[in-house]
Amino acid sequence: MPGPLHGIRIVELAGIGPGPFCGMMLADHGAEVIRVDRPAPGGDPRGPTARHSRDPLLRSRTAETLDLKSPDDTLKLRELLKTADGMIEGFRPGVIERLGIGPDVLLADNPKLVIGRMTGWGQDGPYAAAAGHDINYIALSGVLGALGREGEKPTPPINLVGDFGGGAMMLAFGMVSALLAVKNGAPGQVVDCAMTDGSALLMAMMWGFRAQGIWGDARGTNLLDSGAPFYDTYETADEKHVAIGSIEPQFYALLRQALGIAQDALFDNQYDRTRWPAQKARLAEIFRTKTRDQWCAEMEATDICFAPVLGWDEVADHPHNKARGTFIEVDGVTQPAPAPRYSATPCDPPRQ
Repeated sequence: MPGPLHGIRIVELAGIGPGPFCGMMLADHGAEVIRVDRPAPGGDPRGPTARHSRDPLLRSRTAETLDLKSPDDTLKLRELLKTADGMIEGFRPGVIERLGIGPDVLLADNPKLVIGRMTGWGQDGPYAAAAGHDINYIALSGVLGALGREGEKPTPPINLVGDFGGGAMMLAFGMVSALLAVKNGAPGQVVDCAMTDGSALLMAMMWGFRAQGIWGDARGTNLLDSGAPFYDTYETADEKHVAIGSIEPQFYALLRQALGIAQDALFDNQYDRTRWPAQKARLAEIFRTKTRDQWCAEMEATDICFAPVLGWDEVADHPHNKARGTFIEVDGVTQPAPAPRYSATPCDPPRQ
């Protein structure tokens, strides 16, 4: 079977970033995703998709080109959506309503349709009509303020948390949930996915830690934000880096043994935060005594919780990634493979 979503038809109104990522996920897992492109500048009837064939976010789709400002093309879209299970759109609130294809119209045409609406701020609220990007959405949700090293300004995590984690993946989950509800007899509905909401939700564990008094407000001073010496990255002798995550006491003990500091009293009392700066400085000295490959030879695939920090040109060739097929090549483009994996309904290989 070609993926667990085989038999589901999704119409994706072309956009950038989180909308296409959501469409990619649904297509990866077997849904038929039809991407509706705007006409390309200069009248190219193929639309923008043809000019971005090397973009993994657009893989495994069929494409149609419709001018949604044209009444005739709007009617064509409505006819297409009568045969669909879901639609993805990422315009600002009110845009599809003004185009005559708002939820009231589409749900009247197809009462079982699931309409996924991807925005930064949400469909309502004081910011709803304003422009923004990932960095703005995660700033407002409180995520950005928690990211970065102690004493330094907040560090944006590329656009992983807002666009893709709190946006696209949240929308994919919401749409599949709504599709399951339809299967169980519920009507079609709108899924209002806001990156501010989604990125805030991703911080649920940290809010819990804060309520328990084990997470402070100052970034870069906590267990998982580079504050702890046993959960950080370190430079090696060849100016590369390794990542250490020895949180549990038994793993921390293995780290101390491997580094030759098992008897060093400085590293007793693992969670004594007053010692963390001195411990971190000492660990930095130790890790700079050997190359990354030398540390890998000693620590890789152990319970120390260790990994080399790999670069773009290294990840696809790492033995673990190769064994699992974590990266694939589609039409000459190296890209991540679909995830997660299924035992009974494995996904078909992506296509461009």
